[in-house]
Amino acid sequence: MRSMVRTYLKKVNAAIASGDQGAAQEAYKTATSVLDKATRKGKFHANKAARHKSRLNAKIKAMSAA
Repeated sequence: MRSMVRTYLKKVNAAIASGDQGAAQEAYKTATSVLDKATRKGKFHANKAARHKSRLNAKIKAMSAA
């Protein structure tokens, strides 16, 4: 479960780095779901999950501003 979360977070970061906002948003949706599921199962603390989601969302929103 932890490994899967890390993989999906890397996919979001890769999409952000490539500059494709649409792909980044889709990857973010999937990553959010996986991260929430891992949090419910007790693999991550809720605050850690919220921190990751917030930072990724801010990066995606900054893409449209830049």
